Amino acid sequence: MRFNPKARIDQSQTENREGGGGGLGGGGLGGLPIPTGKLGGGTIVVIVLYVVFQLISGNSVIPGTGSNSSNVSDSSGATSSCKTGADANNNMDCAIDLFTESIQNYWSGALGEQTRLTYEPIKTIKYSGQTDSGCGTAQSAMGPFYCPNDKRVYIDKSFMKQMLQGQLGAKGGPFALGYVLAHEYGHHIEDQLGILGKMRTQQGPKSDSVRVELMADCLGGTWAKYAEKTVDDAGNAIITDLNKDDVARAIDAAQAVGDDRIQQESGGQVNQEAWTHGSSAERVHWFSVGMDRGTIAACQDVITTDDLDG
Repeated sequence: MRFNPKARIDQSQTENREGGGGGLGGGGLGGLPIPTGKLGGGTIVVIVLYVVFQLISGNSVIPGTGSNSSNVSDSSGATSSCKTGADANNNMDCAIDLFTESIQNYWSGALGEQTRLTYEPIKTIKYSGQTDSGCGTAQSAMGPFYCPNDKRVYIDKSFMKQMLQGQLGAKGGPFALGYVLAHEYGHHIEDQLGILGKMRTQQGPKSDSVRVELMADCLGGTWAKYAEKTVDDAGNAIITDLNKDDVARAIDAAQAVGDDRIQQESGGQVNQEAWTHGSSAERVHWFSVGMDRGTIAACQDVITTDDLDG
């Protein structure tokens, strides 16, 4: 894939935070620094793309080589330097900005068309090290997450660099970054639909936590289905030349962050009762459901079905 060089980046949709100290104090689960937020009924909601950097290893893929044709580099730059799709094709920071714009452009139309709701635009917070969030202190070891308390998506740049380069047990590539962001914005859609506020169970193969994570994968898949149709404020296409390899890399990223895969890579046994995000097969299945059917209704099936892996 590549970004349309003519696409203009709306810098108001992201915020760049370099460094940072002390915060509000995050929650934890099973000894992992996972951010939490309280919603209706005192329920603790855990929303995070579950990747523990130290536990996963993979073969590095150098951006811009092989069948993945984009030349996006892992270099970071000030958000103010991100102006066009040409910048996004050569700079990871700018790619995050333009993926955010593409995802929000899609949902600004799709949510209203498929429900009676009006999409609420939010921001992607790009940070290094740690930063404050409405769900506590965001730290690099947490991975990306959506915080329902302040309605922001938090992305640590070191994670995105490793995802881009294929260092997290996945093949990497720009569209893998798109999958990560689309997954987190899927949680924002769930929040608007009122689904997050109904979460009760946090662990287990069919827990509420697993179901909302798989639904977010599915919602990410719906964006991927229509990614090439998203446009900037001037009507310019944002993403072009999306091919099967790009999609395969997104699917591979979903597979890499399955609970069973993470447990195996960390040297432990597969323990379904500790699952919070679903198996690799389930994550791939629901991302594929989103890409195939492309509707919120199809993704909501995960909330009630007994057959999570299709």
